[in-house]
Amino acid sequence: MRSKPTTFSEPVSLPRLLEGSNDFTLEAKLCVGEAHTGNAIVHGENLAVLDSLGDDIKGRVKCVYIDPPYNNAEVYRHYDDRLGRRVWLDRMTLRMAALRETLTVDGSLWVSIDDSELHNLRQIGDEVFRPENFISSVVWNHRKTRENRRPFSTNHEYILCFAKSAEAFKRSRNLLAAPPELLARYKNPDNDPRGAWQSVSANVQDGHATKSQFYKLAAPNGRLHSPPKGRCWVYNKVKMESEIRAGRVYFGRDGNAVPRLKKYLKEAKIGVAPSTLWMADEVGTTDSAKKHLMALLTKEAVFDTPKPEGLVQRILHIASNPGDLVLDAYMGSGTTASVAMKMGRDFLGIEQGPHITTHCVKRLRAVCEGEEGGISSLVGWTGGGGCDFYSHRSKLTRV
Repeated sequence: MRSKPTTFSEPVSLPRLLEGSNDFTLEAKLCVGEAHTGNAIVHGENLAVLDSLGDDIKGRVKCVYIDPPYNNAEVYRHYDDRLGRRVWLDRMTLRMAALRETLTVDGSLWVSIDDSELHNLRQIGDEVFRPENFISSVVWNHRKTRENRRPFSTNHEYILCFAKSAEAFKRSRNLLAAPPELLARYKNPDNDPRGAWQSVSANVQDGHATKSQFYKLAAPNGRLHSPPKGRCWVYNKVKMESEIRAGRVYFGRDGNAVPRLKKYLKEAKIGVAPSTLWMADEVGTTDSAKKHLMALLTKEAVFDTPKPEGLVQRILHIASNPGDLVLDAYMGSGTTASVAMKMGRDFLGIEQGPHITTHCVKRLRAVCEGEEGGISSLVGWTGGGGCDFYSHRSKLTRV
């Protein structure tokens, strides 16, 4: 009997979820690092695995990232990407619907795709999540070299992002790190003990002002200041005088300038909204991902189109926080699981191919041992953690 699902804010114990079901078998020899860390990978067909987890996984996952077959008529080393369109559409619809159910209220689903099925994938997402919960289409500059054998050199792919609730996602998503030019605005010309600051206007438009916001403001040197026409002070007189006494209002170097409020770096939520164009130099390329894999998997044939850790890191940074649960239903070579471990997220990975044992397990062992590639130096990764390995009893091929 499955346990009653808890609210999305409570911690998730994957070992409890998996070991509490007869559908999963712990494979001790394939487990990696420490036991029962909250991380797990499952060898099985993703839709069948999600069905077995049922209500136990609903509302628990903060971020889903999947890199499914693109249906682009190509034959790759590890899979054949030549499904008929109708079959591909049916499969993606069922899986996206199942993955939506796993999401927290503010959770999101990110899907990699290329031009082959981009517009059909957007239509599926709109049907499953509703159009108002579509967040964005990210363009990823996945290669730097030029391909001259085709009419156009395709140097980009896409990542579509859908949310359980666009409003909830907007409130919880994280900003990207502020660029140097933004941080350079913060200085400390008066040696304020609270540290670097920048000044912002002390007056605002008076459209919704109250009478208490109209007054003459006395500077410490006695000079009186009035707000410009059509504007009022941001604070009432009592609050403004309190801020002046606290040294949080700046009147210029000589004390005669128009008053401005101090906005301190340590108190500010510094960052920038993610753009929809992710360049190769920022998040990596397919080629850099292959080189990283070849360094880790010296005896195995690596995937043709792996995703770089920097790309997945950006997704997980935007959409999750340390301790959140991340899900990848198409593990491939294990990039998402590796990045999640290095970033302090819990993860559940699902893969039906045999490479889950030859590629994913070996890669995750290297991660636990402190491998230095990918994002390791960026996040200060030195090893640790662990991952439990389960096999799913169902051998059925699902639609």
